[in-house]
Amino acid sequence: MSTAYLNGEYQPLEECKISVLDRGFIFGDAIYELIPVYDSKPFYLSAHLKRLFRSMDQVNIANPYSKQQWMDIIQHLIDESGLQKLSVYLQVTRGVAPRDHAFPTETPPTVFGMTNPWPQTNEDIYANGASVVTVEDMRWDRCDIKVTSLLANVMKKQEAIEHQAHEAILVRDGYVLEGSSTNVFVVKNDEVNTAPKNNMILPGITRDVVVDILHELNVPLIEQAVAKQELKDADEVWITSSTKECVPVTQIDGQAVNTGKPGELWKRVFDAYQQCK
Repeated sequence: MSTAYLNGEYQPLEECKISVLDRGFIFGDAIYELIPVYDSKPFYLSAHLKRLFRSMDQVNIANPYSKQQWMDIIQHLIDESGLQKLSVYLQVTRGVAPRDHAFPTETPPTVFGMTNPWPQTNEDIYANGASVVTVEDMRWDRCDIKVTSLLANVMKKQEAIEHQAHEAILVRDGYVLEGSSTNVFVVKNDEVNTAPKNNMILPGITRDVVVDILHELNVPLIEQAVAKQELKDADEVWITSSTKECVPVTQIDGQAVNTGKPGELWKRVFDAYQQCK
């Protein structure tokens, strides 16, 4: 049994229990963070903690721990896992209180953490690319906060699965924003576009790493959303996330992207990303 953290105690994951009145369960009143780990070391930990703290601040959940305490919890979970490549999941809810939409007062947050083995690598997706479908975005207007209320994302991901695709690309008012659990990069004429950081996308840590790599490679980058048709006319399309890293997209809505094979610029970025780990 893997070791988890719950409100100050380390215990077997299967023995963790929370109240049915926890606001994370009742309202989805909670935020989360997912941190990749390579060689037993958290990847871009400061950036992930910064996003975790921002999420709590944006929804007015008081941060219960110092940065060092969070780091200690994360490292303890990594050490207990016995794994070198994994991910750490953290969740903070507003806590346990009688059901009422108004924020409770003097209620301590619920803090939960666990580890997950790294997903089995699908080498075919790097060799031949991923397929995606475009779907209409129906989420709320604060997609920049990493909240656990992900039903809209889940429904869109399921829509992709039912179309035998790997991911759903969310489109609003005719413009591409992000995937159900990824950020999106679009390449045309050796220039890269990705949606800007605003309230309509989650500011992905992996997205930022790829942006830094593009700057280091002196590849022109424009942070602006592209039209849906531009997505389909692209030379290359990539999706990024903490556990997917950087994946080439070679099929959109059943149509091939360019040659239908991963592009040369993606290969350069992917290789550079591996050097960051």
